[in-house]
Amino acid sequence: MNSKDSNTSASTKSLDSIRFKTLIFERMRSWLPIVGLIAIAFLFNILTQGRLLSPSNVELLLSQVYMLMIATTGVFFIITIGGLDFSQGSILGMASIAICVVSRFSIPLSLVAGMLTGAAMGAVNGFFHVGRKIRSFFVTICTMFLFRGVIAYLTSDSPIVATATMINYDTTLVKLSITLVVLAVAIFVYNFTKIGVQTKAIGSGEKAARFAGIKTDKIKFFIYVMAGAITGLAAFVNVVKVGSVTSSSGNQLETQILIALVLGGTPISGGAKSRISSVVIGSLLYIVLSSGLIMLGLTTEQQQLIQGIVFLTFVAIFADRSSLEVIK
Repeated sequence: MNSKDSNTSASTKSLDSIRFKTLIFERMRSWLPIVGLIAIAFLFNILTQGRLLSPSNVELLLSQVYMLMIATTGVFFIITIGGLDFSQGSILGMASIAICVVSRFSIPLSLVAGMLTGAAMGAVNGFFHVGRKIRSFFVTICTMFLFRGVIAYLTSDSPIVATATMINYDTTLVKLSITLVVLAVAIFVYNFTKIGVQTKAIGSGEKAARFAGIKTDKIKFFIYVMAGAITGLAAFVNVVKVGSVTSSSGNQLETQILIALVLGGTPISGGAKSRISSVVIGSLLYIVLSSGLIMLGLTTEQQQLIQGIVFLTFVAIFADRSSLEVIK
């Protein structure tokens, strides 16, 4: 064997070694959220002397996760196309107001009203981001304050209260059913339809997707409208639980959603590496982590410090630095 063949063989072995290590790393990274959820749940269960995973507390944890999981599902699609949305908390507040008002006439119609209101708010985001070519970061920050101001104005005198019979829908069956339907539809759309393929393609490279014949603007606008409608469903689940809307309704929801997605393993840059399972795992992980810290009696500052450390760790692990932009 001459030196040229020897060098080629060595280069091939080195390339195979790199590919093998990359494959192993990707497998480990994909399992990290699940391992993290199990580890954190058992750790806090030990620290709280079994109270965290007691039957009564598990039911309480699940009651907290439904709304977050539903809202996170819509934003998952936005993240996948390479966008951001900081207005979800305000959208939930606006949709909740519509639900409370319409519930006095018909509770089923209030569910539709919530979805339509959310979709309309999502359309506003989509119009300025897609139609006016403004970065989603700037658009949703602005609409967050805009919608929040409207909510504060409408609830300035007193909270907006839903009909008293709304409490009849505050059951595990209703909330779990809505959550499972949203997840089932989202899984089907993401994994088995053209929209799902195009969503991943846009997130991986919008310019390449456009050259491939994908109507990127149309898909991106649809995603923002769909995410808003899904948050309208989350608002219904929230209203049947609390029964009213105040000026603080939905506060910090966008932060919770973003943290849940990152904890679940969604790359902050979006693209084909996004997995919809991150919605379920991340939402559960966020609720377990937050509840565990509260049950340990830590101060708000200590909780935020620990959550920040965990969040930054997961961002560092799951960020795709080859495609990450500074501002989307």
